[in-house]
Amino acid sequence: MSTAKDLRLVLVTPETTLLDEPVQALRFPLFDGQAGVLPGRAPMVGRLGFGELKITTSAGEQSYFVDGGFVQVKGPVVSLLTNRAFASDQINADEAAEQLRDASQRVPTTDPEFQSKERDQERARRMLAMTGR
Repeated sequence: MSTAKDLRLVLVTPETTLLDEPVQALRFPLFDGQAGVLPGRAPMVGRLGFGELKITTSAGEQSYFVDGGFVQVKGPVVSLLTNRAFASDQINADEAAEQLRDASQRVPTTDPEFQSKERDQERARRMLAMTGR
C-alpha cells in the first residue's frame, strides 16, 4: 500500500536494472531542461537529456550520469529508461576532456553531423561539470 511519502525509482539501461529502490526525491535532466519529482507528483512522461540524476534517499544523496532515454512518473513509481547510466564517481575527467576535444575538432559538413557534434560536446561538458572541472 502506497502513501504520499512513498516514491520508488527504477533506473534501467539496455544491459541491466541499475536501481530499484525507495527514494525521497530526485532530479533529472530532460532534453529541454530539468525536472524534479517529490512524492505525490502528477503523472508525466518525458524525454531524458544527458546530465546528472540526483537522488535523495534516507541514507543521503547519490548522483548518476544519465545519457538520454525516457522517464515515466506513474503513481509512486518513477521509471528512467536510459541508454547509459553510471555513478558520478565513475566519470574519468581526463576521458571526458578528451571527448570534448575530439568533438570540438570535428568539422561537420551536414546538418546531422553538426547536431551530432553539438550533442557530443554538450554531453562531455556535463560530464566534466560533474567531476568539478
